[in-house]
Amino acid sequence: MSAAHTITTPIAIPAPSPATRLARALPGIGLLFGIGFLGKFLEHTFTQLRTAHPGIPFPHLEYVLWAIVLGLAIGNVFGVAEIFRPGIATYELWLKLGIVLVGARFLLQDILHIGGLSLALVAVELILSLSVMHLLGRIFKLPPKLTSLLAIGSSICGVTAIMAAQGAIEPEEEDTSTAIAAILTLGAIALFTFPAIGHALHMSQQGFGMWAGLAVDNTAESLVTGSLFGEEAGRWTVLAKTARSGFIGFVVLAYAVYWSSRGLAPDVEHKGVFLWRKFPKFILGFIALSILATSGFFTHTQLTSLANLSRWAFLPAFAGVGLRTNLRDLGGQGWRPLIVGILGEIFIAFITLALVYWSFNHGVAR
Repeated sequence: MSAAHTITTPIAIPAPSPATRLARALPGIGLLFGIGFLGKFLEHTFTQLRTAHPGIPFPHLEYVLWAIVLGLAIGNVFGVAEIFRPGIATYELWLKLGIVLVGARFLLQDILHIGGLSLALVAVELILSLSVMHLLGRIFKLPPKLTSLLAIGSSICGVTAIMAAQGAIEPEEEDTSTAIAAILTLGAIALFTFPAIGHALHMSQQGFGMWAGLAVDNTAESLVTGSLFGEEAGRWTVLAKTARSGFIGFVVLAYAVYWSSRGLAPDVEHKGVFLWRKFPKFILGFIALSILATSGFFTHTQLTSLANLSRWAFLPAFAGVGLRTNLRDLGGQGWRPLIVGILGEIFIAFITLALVYWSFNHGVAR
């Protein structure tokens, strides 16, 4: 007599509706904007205090830096409650929207001239960054896939590149969190060191913007670093960083093919589809707005409004940088990943600085 077996059919859980997803994201979006507004309030308050009391050394921080510092404090001291996480995850959406809107402030000839220079400099930066990171990873005996993630993140666009590579090479979850924490920590360090170096070297706005776009990994920190040096520098950082981001699909594809050839990642069957899926679509929006601006489609008033909208979009994006930087994630594999990152970043910073100086001194850039 056989025992009866009950077969249970798995119940498909319907995907949440757009309205439900929006409702879940609202608390976190409110937190992002709240931190951004608080950053602007603190910048305004301390500006007034410095004017009223010139003898007292009140801190002189831009609102973008205040937003990041506040986010770092909240995220690492108090932690982020689960209710806020869906909304905080939208910080990349705001960042990409801000970059697209900045496209209206570029004429197409600027993109063709400086964009072509950026692509050439990015190609050199890519080769050197990938090579140095892998060499340092071997020297410090990091897990191979962690080394791959650090190389991908440092050569392209930080967290976005790491997340794009995660599904392609299937690293351990600990490797991913460690690489993200290291890249975000290095980006926070760049916020304080790069502008000081730029001022000490009396760099031009365009030259510093190009350097920040080439040398600072994570997109948000790169744009903040450029903006801290000056509004014009921030604009050129966007262009250099956008050129750098365009390589993400090719780099991730190369690593996916390498790891799949060793039987340690899924096979890549359709490489063209893979490249399109990984390509950052916001770049197309950036170019489209630039074409419209070049053709005279927008009036001067409309261009001013688009510039203001880009600043509003960057407000929650910069707040999200601090909230997403979890320093505790570095403890899982010790300080070796951070040391590898710091040594690699110092090398790349000096190389890209030399490249930018050479480009400007030899008339390649105008």
